[in-house]
Amino acid sequence: MDIDRFWQIIETARSSAATSGKPLDEVLVGLLADRPLQEILEYAARFDEVHDGLYRWDVWAAAYLMGGGCSDDSFIDFRAGVIALGRAWYERTAAEPDSLAEHPVVVETISAHRDEALFYEDMNYAASNAFKRLTGDSNAFYQAWAEYKPADEHVYGEADMGEDFDFDDAAEMHRRLPRLARLCLGPNA
Repeated sequence: MDIDRFWQIIETARSSAATSGKPLDEVLVGLLADRPLQEILEYAARFDEVHDGLYRWDVWAAAYLMGGGCSDDSFIDFRAGVIALGRAWYERTAAEPDSLAEHPVVVETISAHRDEALFYEDMNYAASNAFKRLTGDSNAFYQAWAEYKPADEHVYGEADMGEDFDFDDAAEMHRRLPRLARLCLGPNA
């Protein structure tokens, strides 16, 4: 599955979720369950690829600001939430995490003093849940995944996360992510 097809599936699910009122992850599972098992594995490989593309300190800092902190597990869910926003916002976030300060969902949840903006755990399990729906076996995906080797499989070494910095240093957060810091922490003192 090429990257354009991956994003087309995400956008179709987003559109269907918006019109049906169903949660995005449930719509996505339904769309994937209508495909052959091999294509679900290909989707999962692309999901991992774009998910890994956000594994950086500056993106983690954005999640930390929006979540009032962010554990390793929460960062996994945050990156899935950015994917759930669709290709345009994913690419925008990958280029400049501070741009999330302009997303209406982020503005709304932070203004309401809620910290769940973009933390979307269930998006991580769409492929495995589609497999389960098709096979009736909750382990089927993981067994198939262990045997699956994408043709263009990447060999990942140590991830280049960029420059690490102190997320609890408000001045540093204002310097690196000025719009998000202003939204989450208030004006820079």
